Amino acid sequence: MPAIEDLVTELARLPGIGRKTAQRLTYHLLKAPPGEARRLARALDRVAAEVKACSRCGNLSDSDPCEYCANPRRDSSAVCVVEEASDIAAIEKSGRYRGLYHVLGGRLSPLDGVGPEDLSIPGLMSRLQDGTSELIIATNPSVEGEATATYLHRLASGVDGLRVTRLARGLPVGGDLEYADGVTIAEAFVGRREM
Repeated sequence: MPAIEDLVTELARLPGIGRKTAQRLTYHLLKAPPGEARRLARALDRVAAEVKACSRCGNLSDSDPCEYCANPRRDSSAVCVVEEASDIAAIEKSGRYRGLYHVLGGRLSPLDGVGPEDLSIPGLMSRLQDGTSELIIATNPSVEGEATATYLHRLASGVDGLRVTRLARGLPVGGDLEYADGVTIAEAFVGRREM
């Protein structure tokens, strides 16, 4: 039983996976054909060995520079700053953005001991000096994300010729007003546009 318990414990450490889900996953792997668990183990080993942060933008990739930084068809005059590498996938799924990215590696959170020195802000500021015409701030609409956006805006305001924008916030397509919180509705009113 120690091997089973070890796997349950390790799976339960993953975000969003509680102990019950970890047990279900463990027993699923035990009942599956032996090759399935080995494929999973190989994939985990490969990710741990090959995936690193891109030296330019901080995106997680198995190549350096990453696929976005290396793509000559991307608009190098626009940089979209995100909190985590996983945020890039959500933006890319929209199919609307063709510029470059910069991953902060978190957000300002004094209560958690995360200050500007803990984020990749110097790298961002260096990139903004190299012909970037627009900085798009795409931090999350949380208290910490807003504080990070305000801090970045203040820093970037000192860069000549740089336009600083923030992703719009508001009601999701297909959402009902009755289920939206007050902050979301307020942001939707602020960001309203002509029809």
